[in-house]
Amino acid sequence: MTGAVRTARRRDAALAGIVAIGAGIGVGELVAAFVAPTGGPITDVGGLAVDLAPAWAKDAAIALFGTADKLALIVGIALVLALLAAAAGVLESIRPPIGTLLVVAAGAAGVVATATRAQFSPLDLAPPLVTAVVAILLLRQLVRLAARAAPVAQAVLTPRDDSADAEASASPPTGPDRRRFLAWAAGSAAVGVLAGLGGWTLRTGARVASAARDAIRLPAPVTPAPAIPADAAFDLDGLTSLITPNAEFYRIDTALQVPVIDPAEWRLRVHGQVEREVTLGWEELLALPLEEHAVTLACVSNEVGGSLIGNATWLGYPIAALLERAGVAADADMVLSRSIDGFTAGTPLEVLRDGRAALLAIGMNGEPLPAEHGFPVRLVVPGLYGYVSATKWVTELEVTRFDRARAYWTDRGWSERGPVKLSSRIDVPREPVAAGTVAVAGVAWYQHVGVERVEVRVDGGDWQEAELASAISDDTWVQWRFAWDATPGSHELQVRAVGADGIVQTSERRPPAPDGATGLDRRTVEVR
Repeated sequence: MTGAVRTARRRDAALAGIVAIGAGIGVGELVAAFVAPTGGPITDVGGLAVDLAPAWAKDAAIALFGTADKLALIVGIALVLALLAAAAGVLESIRPPIGTLLVVAAGAAGVVATATRAQFSPLDLAPPLVTAVVAILLLRQLVRLAARAAPVAQAVLTPRDDSADAEASASPPTGPDRRRFLAWAAGSAAVGVLAGLGGWTLRTGARVASAARDAIRLPAPVTPAPAIPADAAFDLDGLTSLITPNAEFYRIDTALQVPVIDPAEWRLRVHGQVEREVTLGWEELLALPLEEHAVTLACVSNEVGGSLIGNATWLGYPIAALLERAGVAADADMVLSRSIDGFTAGTPLEVLRDGRAALLAIGMNGEPLPAEHGFPVRLVVPGLYGYVSATKWVTELEVTRFDRARAYWTDRGWSERGPVKLSSRIDVPREPVAAGTVAVAGVAWYQHVGVERVEVRVDGGDWQEAELASAISDDTWVQWRFAWDATPGSHELQVRAVGADGIVQTSERRPPAPDGATGLDRRTVEVR
């Protein structure tokens, strides 16, 4: 067999593997839409990958891809599966049944990923099992058809053993067996794509749950949010808006697929070291005296100058009142909140009872929570990074102790308590500017403490005080601006904040792990 024929055979076998596994995944996604709408072959494997990945890998992914980290993971999984599928096809063609066994091993990994999901039920095993069966059957059929086409290729090419020119001029076979193989491959691929799109469409409708959410009319808060001061925002192009629109609010969590929760079926269980367990339903929550507060939330993975932070007005019920209703044991010091997708966060008990606006939130900027931000209910706690406080799709609050329970991220090396660090950021200018007076502006934050002042320096010179807008509260970020007399050339701007407690933002540069990034945001600006 010539090198050209061998290459053609292996190419066809690789194509057979990719089509077979791709079609299997598509059919598995369609099955998942009916029996396990919150899962699926790709998302289940991706969820297991997220859980098994070390903290540094997750931090690197967020730093590199930001809020697109989940899309990047899914694309990465798809590429790995494509390589595995191609290898399975080639191996099945030259050393059967090794390719089949490789697919069986991948199917077993899918079963394990599904079985380890939160809220697992035996019916959830149907999608990965169907995926594996379809992939194996198609792999063997397509590889068999590809092998039948191979003799035609050899007969058509018929190069002389000593003729390099003949081998160089060889072209793929066009006999009936090859046409049959290509027809099977095209048909299988089409079925896989259509099934996958159908499953995705069906699960999208379930995921959004638009009918239930759109029907909700949020009750008026008993305690409305304080009016935003008239001088709380500067009118500058490029400056971060004071209130972050829901569609622009950052999203960082461990859910590859947004959980689907019917509010009518939602329940919150408060248990653990309490005098009495409390179970709260949706209608009961709506009937409680709700409060509204503006709170800035920040992700611990936010780099210096990063965008993983946002400010919104939240509507909800004080967690402290709920804990009082349950009766907390004297020696408890932590509340372990649990999401429906299995994520957990450990929040210091004293933070939830010290008077700050720690909420069991149902509304965001005047609307029911968006699905990707925790609909129907989530936690909002000022002054703590989200990984220890901002549990979305929350279903449990377990009162316990730090020495008895560990949460999702603390199990992966992050610190237990996660207080937000004093930080500031430069938003403008973003591009070269003309010499003269230039507005330098941004935001600063120190949730539940407050920012006393912001200072700017140019080219390492003296620190100069910036103008500070009025803060909504100590729980929100505050805008600042500075009039810079810019001269032609390249200049470096730096910013730092000073907290209401007298703490000066540190210049020591540290990465986000294990308890939040530190350092000063800086920007090089070209002045013409």
